[in-house]
Parts: sequence; C-alpha cells; structure tokens
Amino acid sequence: MSRGKVAGTVPDPAHEVSGLNHTLSGDPRDPAVLFLHGFMGRAGDWRDLSAGLDKRFLCIAVDLPGHGASLEMPPDRYTMEGAARSVLDALDKAGVDRMTVVGYSMGGRLALYLALRHPDRCAGLFLESASPGLEDDGERTARRRADEQKAIRLESGDFREFLNDWYRQPLFAPLARDEGLLRQTIENKLGEDPAELAMSLRGMGTGSQPSLWRELPGLRVPSLAVAGELDEKFVGISRRVASLCPPMRVAVVPGAGHNVHAEAPGGYLSSLREFLDGR
Repeated sequence: MSRGKVAGTVPDPAHEVSGLNHTLSGDPRDPAVLFLHGFMGRAGDWRDLSAGLDKRFLCIAVDLPGHGASLEMPPDRYTMEGAARSVLDALDKAGVDRMTVVGYSMGGRLALYLALRHPDRCAGLFLESASPGLEDDGERTARRRADEQKAIRLESGDFREFLNDWYRQPLFAPLARDEGLLRQTIENKLGEDPAELAMSLRGMGTGSQPSLWRELPGLRVPSLAVAGELDEKFVGISRRVASLCPPMRVAVVPGAGHNVHAEAPGGYLSSLREFLDGR
C-alpha cells in the first residue's frame, strides 16, 4: 500500500496555511500521519505521542476550526465538510498526498468522514473514542438542542465553571478520578476562545454532522478503533462499527476511559505503533 510522502523541506514548526494552524515534525520523505484533536483540544495535545513515534513518520497536527490558533475562519469551515476541506487545503500546501489519519472523539468523527468522503487521501484510519454520528433524526434534533444550550453557555457564562461541569460528565469519570490529570486538563483548556468553541459545537457537534452509519460498508482502508475499557458506550460503538467495516479491528485499552491517549498514553502509543507498522 502506498504511503503519503512530501517533497521539499518541512516548514517552521508552527504556522498558518489557508487559515488552519498546524505543526509538522519529522522527515518529509517518511510516511505521513495526521493527528486530529477532540472538542476543546489543539495540535499541541499530540506533541508527546508524535515524539514517541521515533522520528519514523512525518507527523502533522492541526488546530481544527475554532480551536487553538485557527480562529475567525469563514462560517462554512465550522462544519464537518468545511473542517475536512480546511485540513485538506493545509495538506495540499504542505505537499502531503496521502496519510494515516489519527483522530480522537470529534477529531475521530472527522477522521472517519475524511476516510469515507475523501478516500484517495487516506492510507489508514486510527480512531479513538469516535462514532459515525447519530442514526435517528429525533436523536440528532435532541442533540442539537442540547449542544445549542452548551454553546449559549460558552458565549455568556464562566468558562472555568463550564469546564468543571464538562468533565463531571459520566463520559469523563475515569479521567476525573485522577485529580492531577483533571486539573491539568482544565488548565490547558482555559486558553481556548469560548465563542469560537461555541461555533464549533454548533457546526461540528454529533447532532449536526451527517450520519455516516450507512456509508461504513464502503470503508476500504486498514482501520483500528481504539476505546478505553471503562468507556462502555464507545467500546460498544467501536465494535458495532467494526462489524460493518471489514478492514476495521478493535482494540480495548485496559484501565482507560474516553480520553485514552491522556489516561493511558503507554498503551495508546503501543497500539498506534503496532497499527502503523502492521500496515
């Protein structure tokens, strides 16, 4: 299977292309790996993990629209298709043709979207705690309403209080049990722009994105879905997705919850290395 290559020199570590901020590290002659963060994340979330790949890959990490330094973008970029276009624009400018896509949560939903809607650009897919969206129209409507309430609160409320409440959700219970990790996570998020996050939530939330369930049998690239053992919801989603996608396998990381790469970085990195080497 061909792997993504780029020609020329690697640009400065952090810069802006087509309005989308991103970082690159590694040799441009090596296979490319694209990292997509979750909601309220940024490119820097992947720094330690990309360093753990032993400089055998060209690692690209982006700030998705509304996150990090990718701010005040055109409104249509704060959607699944718009974010995908922004990512591909940045890759085009960097000379990257095909890449393995690694995505967490919201970034995992975008990674799956890229693999299904732009298969010529994707050489492999590594999903972490990700879903294909919601199948039922009623569920999508209810989710959009819930996300709208969160967006309003982001625009008008206390951001630290929002973050404290966000990480009290049952989804993040395993992370919240580690008080040091929880405190560090919240402090890292305080640098984000709440109004920009609200735009991302409205446009890229699970209720707003197109459902990809019916497209899953068309997935053709080697894929791995990773979920934390303690995140029963996404373990179930990952297994159901894999049952519909012949190229996909599932890896359950012991002792981890939703945010596997933060809660169990060693196990996560081992799974990623094995996947990249096995392709």
